[in-house]
Amino acid sequence: MDNNYQTYTLKNGLRLAHLQVNSPVSYCGYVVDAGTRDEHIDECGMAHFTEHMLFKGTTHRRAWQIRNRMENVGGDVNAYTAKEETFFYATFMSKDFARAFELMTDLIFHSTYPPHEIKKEVEVILDEINSYNDSPAELIFDEFENILYQGHSLGHNILGDKRSLLSFDTVKGLDFLRRNYAPSRLLFFSMGRNRFDKIIAMAERFTEGIDFLPEERQRIVPDEVAASVTKKHKSTHQSHVMIGSRVCNMFDKQRYPLFLLNNILGGPGMNNRLNVSLREKNGLVYDVESNLTHYTDTGLQSVYFGTDPKNREQATDLVLKELEKLRENALTTLQLAAAKKQAEGQLGVSTDNRENLFLGFGKSMLHYGRFDTLKEINGRIAAVTASQILEAANEVYAPDKLFTLIYE
Repeated sequence: MDNNYQTYTLKNGLRLAHLQVNSPVSYCGYVVDAGTRDEHIDECGMAHFTEHMLFKGTTHRRAWQIRNRMENVGGDVNAYTAKEETFFYATFMSKDFARAFELMTDLIFHSTYPPHEIKKEVEVILDEINSYNDSPAELIFDEFENILYQGHSLGHNILGDKRSLLSFDTVKGLDFLRRNYAPSRLLFFSMGRNRFDKIIAMAERFTEGIDFLPEERQRIVPDEVAASVTKKHKSTHQSHVMIGSRVCNMFDKQRYPLFLLNNILGGPGMNNRLNVSLREKNGLVYDVESNLTHYTDTGLQSVYFGTDPKNREQATDLVLKELEKLRENALTTLQLAAAKKQAEGQLGVSTDNRENLFLGFGKSMLHYGRFDTLKEINGRIAAVTASQILEAANEVYAPDKLFTLIYE
């Protein structure tokens, strides 16, 4: 699809971005340029706690009124917290755009952190943490990131910890909001067939009088950490393993060769090399995957699999052999063409999911100030050479750069 989008910046610094799509269903929300890495040392989990508490009361609404505002017209409201961003958004029929926009603005700028709701929500998040700790296949991802960024806030668990959560109160919550949720650190983004001039008029009306600056901050690049092998005992039937390293940030051109490399190794297709080797040929795993994450100043790639403890060493050896093949053997012309064709198809299919398209639009506009068309993205992928992929493989899969975390 063509990216027919428009942008505007209000006098208070709030950026607006609208993607024109001819659909009776619309989306709108705010993405905050703040996440887990922006918490103070005594605020572990505050970004995620804030995400929860914004739905618990504002100067205009109580929690039940917030819940019902969009659901009464068949809409839906959602949110999630990441390491560098926090998203709040709604899905609704286009005729209810003003209702959704006003509600989202109320949550962002007028939340009160009602004291009577804090204790209840802390208990909810503690249950979420307990559930998470009972799932080693999920927990290992956060623990691996903490090892990779040892001592840095990027490695912190998004959910936080019990000690920090029990210390949260209204004053601390509002302080976090005041530091991070200023208009200039926010993007309001929307998608649908609504007219952009009307959206601008709504924004000016809903945010009238809201004009303050965020606290100055400087995100510190994580220090280098020596590669290591970490083993932890877990009372589980399976052994879980993660192997990976740091990679470039989201602005580095190497991200395109890395994207293809990751897709070939362990991307979503069943024909990726890890799935063929570990599952199809040897029957050692049910699930094996390779993941790639870029932040504003660093990134990481990782391979995950779970297997019977007796098969762990064999499965690990097979993973390392696949990494070695990618380091030592450049893709043939046919292999490279097939990899690009598959990636192009996957990207096309992913944009057919409207919610994924909308959220991708918001994140891209927040960090890049633009939203590329599929044609533009595919053009950059098409320009990737076999030698660039080989170079990327030798950079990120070098044995002396690999971290390993094992749950046994």
